[in-house]
Amino acid sequence: MGLFDKIKKLNIFSGLFSVDEDFFEELEENLILSDMGMDTTMEAVEELRDRVKERKLKDPEEVKACLREILVEMLDVGDTTLHLEDKPAVILMIGVNGVGKTTTIGKLANVLKKEGNRVLLAAGDTFRAAAADQLTIWADRAKVDIIKHGEGSDPAAVVFDAMNAARARKSDVVLVDTAGRLHNKQNLMNELNKISRVIDREGTTSSKEVLLVLDATTGQNGLIQAKQFGESAGITGIVLTKLDGTAKGGIVIAVADALQIPVKFVGVGEKADDLMPFEAEGFVDALL
Repeated sequence: MGLFDKIKKLNIFSGLFSVDEDFFEELEENLILSDMGMDTTMEAVEELRDRVKERKLKDPEEVKACLREILVEMLDVGDTTLHLEDKPAVILMIGVNGVGKTTTIGKLANVLKKEGNRVLLAAGDTFRAAAADQLTIWADRAKVDIIKHGEGSDPAAVVFDAMNAARARKSDVVLVDTAGRLHNKQNLMNELNKISRVIDREGTTSSKEVLLVLDATTGQNGLIQAKQFGESAGITGIVLTKLDGTAKGGIVIAVADALQIPVKFVGVGEKADDLMPFEAEGFVDALL
């Protein structure tokens, strides 16, 4: 099964046969139902109206191609590849509890290991009970090293030790797990800032990615989470999980458009290989 086969059931153009006002209204409704959100949908449909008028398009297939062009452009908000050139590169994973962050780290470790990288995991979520144990299971599956401390210890200290271990072991990539919840939001954001400072201080020549993990099934609520985290961490990319279940694919476009941050990976299942690099053209083809 291809990467986006599971979302083809949306079929946004189903039943749209003639290009008139009813066509645009029904298309608008279909896009909103696909979880693109009101603002992103209105922006896309307004641009489509302008191009249809400008190009004098009459055939629904031509309009479909035009909408495809617009949606691909909306997803083009930055480089979707990981930049890990300067070793040891660091990938800081952030996001609220329950979005699949630790699982995504395990899957990403598996991907990077298969690409020939020496990977080290840092169990920086010391707040949630058994978070380090869960990450250790993934480390064993991917056959990569892990640095962890006891529950309740200082996450920044874990990251400090991981950076030193990475240099000593000549690791290529350090994947850092972080807490998704503390006693209050301000504590959480302060902790993320502290971890980031340790990474910057200990990895002055390291490449750094900050990936925000979002659960695609939460729809527009994911945007609220993303904006909150974006205020405290310089997010370089989005990972959307759970696109294999009840999630509607339009949320991918809504996130990219609202945040102007590229989607870099999508999770389409529970297996270790079910984390895929994001590719806009293939995604939009499936959505339409």
